[in-house]
Order: sequence, then C-alpha cells, then structure tokens
Amino acid sequence: MTQNRARTVFLLAHTGRPAAIRSAELLVKGLLRCGIGVRGLEAEAHDLPLPEEVELVREATAECLDGCELLIVLGGDGTLLRGAEFARASGVPMLGVNLGRVGFLAEAERDDLEKVVDRVVTRAYEVEERMTIDVVVHRNGEIVHTDWALNEAAVQKGSVEKLLEVVLEVDGRPVTGFGCDGIVCATPTGSTAYAFSAGGPVVWPEVEALLMVPISAHALFAKPLVTSPDSVLAVEVVPHISPGVLWCDGRRTVELPPGARVEVRRGAVPVRLARLHHASFTDRLVAKFALPVSGWRGAPH
Repeated sequence: MTQNRARTVFLLAHTGRPAAIRSAELLVKGLLRCGIGVRGLEAEAHDLPLPEEVELVREATAECLDGCELLIVLGGDGTLLRGAEFARASGVPMLGVNLGRVGFLAEAERDDLEKVVDRVVTRAYEVEERMTIDVVVHRNGEIVHTDWALNEAAVQKGSVEKLLEVVLEVDGRPVTGFGCDGIVCATPTGSTAYAFSAGGPVVWPEVEALLMVPISAHALFAKPLVTSPDSVLAVEVVPHISPGVLWCDGRRTVELPPGARVEVRRGAVPVRLARLHHASFTDRLVAKFALPVSGWRGAPH
C-alpha cells in the first residue's frame, strides 16, 4: 500500500545494469528512511528490489511525474536522455547519477549515493535550465514531422555505401553543399556528445549558441559552424540522390526522402537539471576526460 508522504521523487533506472539495481536499492531505502516518497514504473519494478512502500505507475507519461519534485535517473547517457524526455514534458528537474562512461548530463557518480540522498532530503540542490532545439521536417512545402532534442539532431545517410548529398543553410541563406556521412545540429549541452565525436568544438553550457558539425564531409570547406541561438539552421537533402535519416538524441528517428528539408531552431521548452555541485564546467571537462593538467600553476597572486 502506498504511503502518503509530503514529498515524492520519481526513480528511473537502467534495469539492465547490475550497478543500477544495487544503486536503486540503496537510494530508495535511504529516501524512504528519511520520509521521502518514491514513485517508479511498474515495468521496472520486476527487475529492481523495490520495497512495498514504492508507488508504481503503469504508463510512462509526463503525467506520472505529477506531484514529484525531482526525477532521479540511474544509468548511462542513453538512460539520462530517456529521462530528459520526461523532464522536458513534465517540467520536473532531472538529477542524473552516472553509471556509464562519460555521463556529462549526470550530476553524481555511483559512489555519491549517500550524498544524493542527503542533498535531496535537505533540498541542497539548485536547478538550471538547459537549452533544447526544435526540429521540423518539410517535404514538398509541407511539414511531415516535428521533434526536439537536448543534445543534437543528426541528419545521416540512409545507406552505408552511398554518401548523403546536402546543402547547408543559416538564417535563410545557403552556406555550402557537399557529400558526407551526415550533419549534426547541436546545442551547447550536446557539444560534448555526438558533435564532439564528429570534431566539433566544446561549448560551455552557459554559452547560448547553435552548432552545425559535418560528419566525414567530402569537401575542402566543411568546418563546424557556431551560430546565434536565434538562428535557424537548415539541412536540405538534395533531390534525386540517396535518402537520409534523422536521429534526435539518438533515440527517435524518421526517414528523410530525397528533397527533404530539416529546420533546427532554439527549442521553446528547456530541460531542467538539478545540480548538487558548484564545480565549473572546466573542472567537469578535465575530470570526465582525464585531461593532463600536471604542471599548471595558476594565475600569479
């Protein structure tokens, strides 16, 4: 039977990871012991050792977070992006605990679970908003698909053996065209994800901008572009050539026929992230990638 509690958090976990199962058990027990209610998905409860006090819901919708003050996500980048879908739709801040490799969206590591419980109980966390992008696909002058992304919208070739032929546009003006494996349109948050792997710049989260990064372009001029956050980016798939595919955050996909046009602009709805630490993004970058900083002496005093 569900207990009535004044405060409730929602738990989302990657149940395929043994570390997530152990972490979920420790986290839930700690929160319940401190009087914080926990809600979760019924489908995940079969794989997680959840106490009877945990409230279970069947449908994975934004409404299932009604009354929750936080969405706590245990997993790698894929699970965190799944959690971002809930966070954006509900407006509930997401607190990520990284159980994967890099985990830039996460605020804590698996060894920090006691600290996570303590910070949630004492409300010792801050909430920041992360810019998203809205994505619209046009075909023959009509809108055929709409989507969004926290990290990136990637226009990729539809078949391994053929290049994707595209023309890039910024603010209604053509920039260049070439054959490539794809184009990544990213937010600053996504600059350390797919765009980073494609050779794009690392952009600090507080910088408001849009990125356009070519993937394996067959061209002399195919540099990453950084534009105003108010710009409108467009990728046109050249007609009568091979089709492409659109991926949003690596989770949602739609086919792009030749002649399709993908427009990307600043998203109307941000994703809210709960932060436990005041560490700068610079320190986070150095720690996540284990960058060599030995020999640094700092500014003279």
